[in-house]
This record gives sequence, C-alpha cells and structure tokens, in this order.
Amino acid sequence: MSTSRTSGGLIIFLNGTSSSGKSSIAKELLPILDDTYFHMSVDAFHAMRARKDFTSDELTSVLKHTWMGFHRAVAGMAAGGNNIVVDHVLSEPWRLLDCVALFAPEDVVLVGVHCPLPELEQREQERGDRPPGLAARQIAQVHAHGLYDIECDTSTSSPADCARQIKDFLPRRPTPTAFENLRANPSADQPTR
Repeated sequence: MSTSRTSGGLIIFLNGTSSSGKSSIAKELLPILDDTYFHMSVDAFHAMRARKDFTSDELTSVLKHTWMGFHRAVAGMAAGGNNIVVDHVLSEPWRLLDCVALFAPEDVVLVGVHCPLPELEQREQERGDRPPGLAARQIAQVHAHGLYDIECDTSTSSPADCARQIKDFLPRRPTPTAFENLRANPSADQPTR
C-alpha cells in the first residue's frame, strides 16, 4: 500500500537539533517502511562542498545557498514521485518558510524530534564532531513554530521505537497536515518572541 495521497512522493520531515537522533531514526525507518524511501540529509550536501577557508560573510552565504539547494533537491525528488526521509534542522525561520513554499504540503509528515538539552550536550561531547553548544544555540528556534503531525523524544524512546511510531502513524495521518496548516497560516511559522 502506498503512503502517498497524490502523485508526488511522501516526505517524512524529521526536524530537531543537532545530535537529537534524526539520522538514527532515518536509518531505522528506511528498512521498515512499506514503500521505497531515500534518506536526504543536509550533512551529505555539506560534505559534497569543496573544503576551503571562507570569511564569516562568505561562509554565511555558502551555507544559505547549500540549504536552499538542499530544499530544492528534496522538492525535486518528491516531485519525481520519490518518497523521502528528510533529516533537517529548522534553526533559522527562513528554512521553514522555504520548505513550506516548495513542498506539496499534503505530502509532508512533519516529525518533531525532541531531546532535553542535558542529553543533547552529552551526545555532542561523545560525538566529538559537532561544535560544543551547537544544540543549545539551536534548541529555541528549531521547534518555535510549535506545530507537528507527530513528535518523538529520543531520550525516552530508542531510534527504532521512534521509527515504529512514525511508520504506524503514516496510514492514519490527519488532514490538514502540519505543512498545510503552516502554509494556510504563515504567521504560525514565525517564532514567538
């Protein structure tokens, strides 16, 4: 049974801070989903970029263009009928606005991936491949829009349990979706101050 309601592919959009467990959930999701899915992560796009030294302004511009290209690649894959698991960090308001404008909102399942800050900080330290404090800088903005189709907490559930929760949710996902609500009410995707 296909989980998509239109001719485009379904986008399972995992949003959470760095080290919240999004990639681990995606890894567990791919083999248990009924249809074929691609895992698309912005980290993979960053890894494709030539390694150069940038000034702060150049780096800001390069990063924004990378995110914009990533969003359009996801939209293109979905428009081609491919199902996608997106691993994302909505740590800047424009990122959500861009995705809401680009993706078919009825074909997006927005998943909030939560984890308490002390656990995030411990994971960052154990990983050693993220700047210390990255999750702390992201946590307030990442979930500021406050609207999800389904949420999970990786401090209380394993990635495999979160993946099963998401899989079990797909056949009964409501209408309108979180993305449909965000598109209909643009003020809802603005952070509260």
